[in-house]
Amino acid sequence: MGKKILIADDHSVVRLGTSMVLEDQLDGISIDFAVNYDELKEKLTSEKFDLLILDIEMEGSIYKFMIKELKMIQEDLLIMIFSSSKEDTAIEYIMEGAEGYVSKLSSDKTLAKAVTSILENGHYYSPELVKQFSEKSHKKDPQEILSKREFQVFKLLGEGNGSLEISNALNIQAGTMSTYKKRIYTKLGVKNLIDLFKIYKNLD
Repeated sequence: MGKKILIADDHSVVRLGTSMVLEDQLDGISIDFAVNYDELKEKLTSEKFDLLILDIEMEGSIYKFMIKELKMIQEDLLIMIFSSSKEDTAIEYIMEGAEGYVSKLSSDKTLAKAVTSILENGHYYSPELVKQFSEKSHKKDPQEILSKREFQVFKLLGEGNGSLEISNALNIQAGTMSTYKKRIYTKLGVKNLIDLFKIYKNLD
């Protein structure tokens, strides 16, 4: 079954251009649109989507607080921020739970790559974002760079719980758990559980 993508942007040129790029470069996708925040919430309430491409400055938006509100409607919804804002702003949204960020100035190839990465791997972080995560991770304070849900998973991993135990404890699917784990590793700059344990032990 194909992936369902919802593009939420109040500029018709952006909606059309984004959909044309994705339909040209990705197979098996269906695309729908929302032109303001109220319509976005209505669509998510009535229909299941795999990925939301979100303009954070669209009409009616409540900025980074949107992420939690939208995931309360669809917990497993993947959200990609699509904005002209800089990476510093993007990090705030990723900390709230967004799965990635792409600048509206990016190439068609980068846009398609980001969407593919989020759908297949659960996240997309540009080299610039990875660098910022790396710099923050040196402080060994996961709360600064992990979303609240990711921090929950991080603590449970640090306590020695397995993926199945964590999935059951947090009532999330195994695939969702795997996605959280990958994102935590990337944000903290670790490659395995041993490195994660070291950071966990240094928590205050």
